[in-house]
Amino acid sequence: MIKATINNKSIEVEEETIILKAASENGITIPTLCYHPLLEPYSACRICVVEVEEKGQKKMVSSCNNAVTEGMAITTDSENVIKARKLNLELLMAQAPAAEQLKEMAAEMGVTKTRFPIIDETEKCILCGYCVGVCDYVVGAHAINFAGRGIDRTISTAFGKPSEACINCGACAYFCPTDAITLEEASGAEIVHSELPLGPSTAIRMPFMQSIPNVPFIDKDACIHFITDLCKHCEDVCEPEAINHDMEDEYIDIDAGTVVVATGYELLDVSKMEEYGYGKFDNVITSLEFEHLCNAGGPTGGKILLKNGKPPESIAIAHCVGSRDKNYMRYCSRICCMYAMKFAHLVHEKTDAKIYESYIDIRAFGKGYEEFYNRMLEEEINFIRGKIAEVSTASVTPEEEGKLVVRCEDTLAGFIRRIPVDMVILCPAVVARKDTEELGRLFGLCPSEDGFFKEQHPKLAPLSTASDGIFLAGACQSPKDIPDTVAQGAGAAGAVLSLGDSVKLEPIFSVIDEEKCSGCKICIGVCPYEAISYNEEEKISQIEETLCKGCGACVAACSCGASNQNGFTNEQILAEVEGAIV
Repeated sequence: MIKATINNKSIEVEEETIILKAASENGITIPTLCYHPLLEPYSACRICVVEVEEKGQKKMVSSCNNAVTEGMAITTDSENVIKARKLNLELLMAQAPAAEQLKEMAAEMGVTKTRFPIIDETEKCILCGYCVGVCDYVVGAHAINFAGRGIDRTISTAFGKPSEACINCGACAYFCPTDAITLEEASGAEIVHSELPLGPSTAIRMPFMQSIPNVPFIDKDACIHFITDLCKHCEDVCEPEAINHDMEDEYIDIDAGTVVVATGYELLDVSKMEEYGYGKFDNVITSLEFEHLCNAGGPTGGKILLKNGKPPESIAIAHCVGSRDKNYMRYCSRICCMYAMKFAHLVHEKTDAKIYESYIDIRAFGKGYEEFYNRMLEEEINFIRGKIAEVSTASVTPEEEGKLVVRCEDTLAGFIRRIPVDMVILCPAVVARKDTEELGRLFGLCPSEDGFFKEQHPKLAPLSTASDGIFLAGACQSPKDIPDTVAQGAGAAGAVLSLGDSVKLEPIFSVIDEEKCSGCKICIGVCPYEAISYNEEEKISQIEETLCKGCGACVAACSCGASNQNGFTNEQILAEVEGAIV
């Protein structure tokens, strides 16, 4: 430990502690513009100067890159220090008069203008070189550097052209103390709705809202360390030391007696529905993309903006996009009406835009849902009973120029409407996941006609499946809203707990007459439950009764009549018929 004084106050700090940090630890604030604890101090702004005395000699030094030494006397508020800071502020204000952070700091110290000539009124860069150092030593891209001399000195890419070395990581913009570099300069000011994530698109983030476990993960495709093998600043700031960049993904085998399938759903790919213009016209977005857009933790901070960054003046919300449609999905997706009205409510709260909702029927079936619909009517949401037929940019009137034109039939008024809007929100059909068929083969589950997993009985056993010990929960069975999904999840968990150590078997299962079996193995290939195996010694097929569900596929496929269902042999059926006749 080293002993010194700051403003005549005795302090004791660790060796090699910089003056700025030592002052901060003792409650003394030293102004600085170009200091960041994660980066090597550069001392470019010189606002953090202090007066130090060592061995009877006084001198002015920057506090961000000079360490405390034994017996050093540090003064942070002397007349010479204040005078030097104001002079440095005036020089910086001449270099970067548009930097708001610099103006605020100068105003706090009583400096309102500079005596030196201003080169460029729009300049924000103070030439601190932070972006250069970050790009070189943290990112390792080497895309930007200093260029020119004297008053022509700037920071730029090679030859002032877009650099192929830039990886668009945004580190330069993040560390820039005066906002002289912004991400919009690299990616443009446009908002790409289809790429909006649930929250900031950073390398370390939560998988999604309310994820379980609710812990962050590192996206290797976005992490600078995995791109350039540098950085690791997250390790420096993580106090529990919970970050390990050397960890690898691993697969874990778990022995389980029961399984709850809760794989969720997907949205219909509306890009193939050309009449809606998704993927063709700007500002035609899906419901999930709009949910991302108005998320308070998203890139726009919850603001509802068009692609050009401006708020919309009018929005159309299209219900039943692909739902209740014989060309796509015949069934009702069930949740669309209510979340579409929720969107209208959010737009009404956050903007002054006119809102048009195009619907077939409003299906507000749940507790409090009809009341919410009536509330939307009070908020002057324009409900139009009729499905949107087309979204185009073809204008007929001056009001439609530069707008998205929504054409739909108003079945209550009895005419075709043309509505010019700035944004169209599509509510796509809820569909089964693409891997449903593969997962069904794995667990012995059958899909229903709509593609979702089929329950054992729609009324008597809505949680169970044809495979014992496997239960369904949520939208993998059918479209569901959150309350129903939660209730079914709790019911599935209760069904698992009720099993105990034993499973009750149904009396209907297939049996093989070993004397008739020829060992052709046809039955093995057609069994959907993998309940039939081949006995190599006996050269016959055998059925595991605990796995068999009595579907009868093997009975129909057996060419020699060796396979039959228990209780349904020809003799037994004939005896039943004879008993009924007599």
